[in-house]
Amino acid sequence: MTDLVTLGQRIRHFRTAQGLTLEQLGAKVGIAGSQLSLMENGHREPRLTLLSAIAETLGVAIGDLLDVAPPNERAGLEIDLLSLQRSPIYASLGLPTIRPSRGMSDDALRALVGLHVELARRASEAIATPEEARRSNTELRQGMRLRNNYMPEIEKLAEDLVKRVGHTVGALTHRSVSRMAEDLGFELVHVNDLPHSARSVTDLENGRIYLPPASIPGGHGLRSMALQAMAHRVLGHSEPGSYADFLQQRLEINYFAAACLMPLTQSVDFLRTAKEQRNIAVEDFRDAFGVTHEAAALRFTNLATEHLGMTLHFLRVGGEGGVYKAYENDYLRLPVDVTGSTEGQLVCRRWSARVAFTRTNRTTEFYQYTDTPEGTFFESTQTGVSGADEFSITIGVPFAHAKWFRGRGTTNREQSRCPDESCCRRPSTELADRWSGRAWSSAKLHAHILSPLPSGTFPGVDDQELYAFLEAHADYAG
Repeated sequence: MTDLVTLGQRIRHFRTAQGLTLEQLGAKVGIAGSQLSLMENGHREPRLTLLSAIAETLGVAIGDLLDVAPPNERAGLEIDLLSLQRSPIYASLGLPTIRPSRGMSDDALRALVGLHVELARRASEAIATPEEARRSNTELRQGMRLRNNYMPEIEKLAEDLVKRVGHTVGALTHRSVSRMAEDLGFELVHVNDLPHSARSVTDLENGRIYLPPASIPGGHGLRSMALQAMAHRVLGHSEPGSYADFLQQRLEINYFAAACLMPLTQSVDFLRTAKEQRNIAVEDFRDAFGVTHEAAALRFTNLATEHLGMTLHFLRVGGEGGVYKAYENDYLRLPVDVTGSTEGQLVCRRWSARVAFTRTNRTTEFYQYTDTPEGTFFESTQTGVSGADEFSITIGVPFAHAKWFRGRGTTNREQSRCPDESCCRRPSTELADRWSGRAWSSAKLHAHILSPLPSGTFPGVDDQELYAFLEAHADYAG
């Protein structure tokens, strides 16, 4: 529709430049002036033969009529207004369409277009609500389940880029990551004044990726940050138009970074060898490629079904039992709310993800068999600390696949009846009778739930702070 409106505006521009009325031009090309008016207003597409006749009559090339640019500022404003009024945002308001007329001043048009642009901007900024985030995240998780958490197109892009810098074995070095950035036309720059809401910033104009300095010797997390920043360019991302777009892009850049740090061929060879030896362990996979335990576990979910022939589940659970991240294609029943979202829901106290917190020695993985209403699962869990918060990372598989894993000989076994609340969510009748009505407790306030995300072009990132940072570094970049 926008192309037809632009075409109509260009016909009108050249017609009025020749001093012709609708009826006069219509008579010259053999159509009624009312039909020509429909074309000029973008409601009817002219046949090519008619378009050629109009161009010849107006003394212009047919390419001049088909040019996608508005013929002048006024025409551009009229096109913008008509286009913006066709948006779902305006349609949802139930307001009438305003057609620009000759009597409408340029300032009035600018004001109307500006109001529509601001309406669209504010609607875009409102996309990061908790409800929208949870719904979009649930849809994304379900979509990835259908494809076994595997994205072959990204695997190929990552493997090709890694090969181009000559990396063939072992952990990907910082030097290799820098060379990958150079291959894409970027320089990696470490600064101390990144916007507090941003992990990295890419200056597209000057070809720079700004990263924080390494907080510890080696700074292995910076490899992943740099690769994620590069991924936006490799994958051809544009500014997200919705929170669902933002989450999809985040998933893709995380996947790309993991596929670079743990390339497909090397990873599959490593895991297949471990399977043949019946000695699969996430901690070995982690150490072989110099990544975090969580990164190795997530990467395992990408490859296990497609290349090792096994279904599985992954959990990142906080010290209080709430789910941060989850994935399954082995039919483990994840805890979900009424919307189907699992983030923030409490996992069963008898699952390995929570039992592991009770151990005194947490230096190695914890192994456990868990009997559930959906069957028995073998689980491997590693605990850690982020800031002041504990968390656990779990990889689990159905009992039939336990034979491929280290730790399968464990005698640790728990029985879970969740989601039956009598399993672990309700106190025993004895305790309830003893303490009900005789106690009072003050709950911790999770302050982050009261803190809105900064709203802007990229959910969670403050535009003012971001642009001020780029401006401050622009001179140096030049």
